[in-house]
Order: sequence, then structure tokens, then C-alpha cells
Amino acid sequence: MSGKRQTTMAKLQRERRVAEKRALKQEKKAAVAAARRAGLTPEEFAAQQAGLTPEEFAAQQAEENSATLSSD
Repeated sequence: MSGKRQTTMAKLQRERRVAEKRALKQEKKAAVAAARRAGLTPEEFAAQQAGLTPEEFAAQQAEENSATLSSD
């Protein structure tokens, strides 16, 4: 009789990444729902939560996106 196979590190890492993606998706869905309840667009709501004007928030997001693209 053979014992139970141990889970590999690769499988554990995959499962952790999937769980993190699910958590981020739930956070995004909650933010969109909160924005709708507040009568704002999701972008306006996110800017409000960050304490920025929508224009400042858009500039910050563009900067983060360009930094992400350049690192890939």
C-alpha cells in the first residue's frame, strides 16, 4: 500500500495565486457596488476613497500602469 502523495510546492503556489485573484475580484466587485450605491462611477468612487480628484486619480493610475508595463 502506498501512502498519500504530498502536494507539491508548485501546486500550492498555483492555489495561492488563484485564491489571491479571487479575493481581488471580490474587492473590485464590492467597490463597484459601493460606487453604485453612492451614485458615482467606479473611477470617481476610487478617487474619492484615495482622497484625490478624478483627474489626479486618473494620472496616478496611468503612471502605475506604465510602470507595470515597463517592468514586464
